[in-house]
Amino acid sequence: MNYVTLPGLTSDGKLYFNEDMNTVEAKIPAGSYLTCHSPAMLELPNGDLLCCWFAGSYEGEPDVSIVCARLPKGADRWTDPVLVSGDPERSEQNPSLFNGPDGAVWCMYTAQLARENGKDNMQFTSQIRCQKSFDGGLTWEAYETVFPREGSFCRQPIQVLENGRWIFGNWLCTDSEEGLAGDPSVFQISEDEGKSWRMVEMPNSRGRVHPTVVELGGGHLAAFMRSREADFIYRSESFDYGDTWSEPKPTPLPNNNSSISAIRTKSGRVAVAYNPTSTPVPVKGKAAWPGLRNPVAVALSEDGGLTFPMIRWMERGEGFIGEENKTNNRQYEYPYIMQGADGRIHLTYAAFTRQCVKYVSFFEEDVMGKKREYMGVYNPTSGEGTK
Repeated sequence: MNYVTLPGLTSDGKLYFNEDMNTVEAKIPAGSYLTCHSPAMLELPNGDLLCCWFAGSYEGEPDVSIVCARLPKGADRWTDPVLVSGDPERSEQNPSLFNGPDGAVWCMYTAQLARENGKDNMQFTSQIRCQKSFDGGLTWEAYETVFPREGSFCRQPIQVLENGRWIFGNWLCTDSEEGLAGDPSVFQISEDEGKSWRMVEMPNSRGRVHPTVVELGGGHLAAFMRSREADFIYRSESFDYGDTWSEPKPTPLPNNNSSISAIRTKSGRVAVAYNPTSTPVPVKGKAAWPGLRNPVAVALSEDGGLTFPMIRWMERGEGFIGEENKTNNRQYEYPYIMQGADGRIHLTYAAFTRQCVKYVSFFEEDVMGKKREYMGVYNPTSGEGTK
């Protein structure tokens, strides 16, 4: 099948080619849900793509659940989402997907008690759960609570390192006067494919959260983090497969106290997806919420995430600059980036102020500014045609 150039983004999940950006894009169907947030993706062994996110009336409400949509290999549109979770007493959030050794797709997510007693944020009550699908995301089994410690939160998926170790980036939320500003990052590590876990703390990481691990080789790992101070994306290193970590240090990339995503591409570069904005005057130890979650950029590094000489805005949004951002621009936030087996990069994020999840795919060369022509018609999921 072929994707179309016009009419552009439609709500039915249809893929289209954005000639201006040289990208393939789609609005993933939102179903009947009022809001969509925090997407994550996975490529199945058969080449299908899955995208999950949390959906419902509003973040933190008990009707918020995890849903999952599919882009079958060779298809020209995303399917409607199916329900994954549905605990009526908890708000289920921040899903991630993992191809488990048992042949199932594992969906890891947080489950926090719904708002009560006037508290706006109940993340300190969260546990981390897992639900499995043995039919490629069509149906899901009952949940299992994997990390029952209250305040446990996650966003990025379980990763398998070259030595076989599993590592799962978490952070710990507390109910304190500091609020989320004091949350530290930790890692759950398993040597037996998830049968048992031990926790490793990142030193001096209060307020550096959402750790996403990039494996650089030979036991060398880099973790990139959101900053509650809304100043910069932070980076920490390990040289022993995650047993010990350095104190997080700022990278050159700004952060607006919103989630980021990082991978190592097949070329060896580090790619980071993020909002390239920050607070004008960050205050050490204080959480800041600038509110500007647009545009969405992808930055490439050739030195393991120390410098980022190649950056491109993959989502430009409405494009207003200055104070008008607060009213004229909508929010494009919580990007998730992955690379498929064929080298194509897939990017999703909550779009149009959480009305839906937007999907964008492209190649590394598109971020680098290299001229790459599409000739004829190309289907990004089947690989047919010329690119």
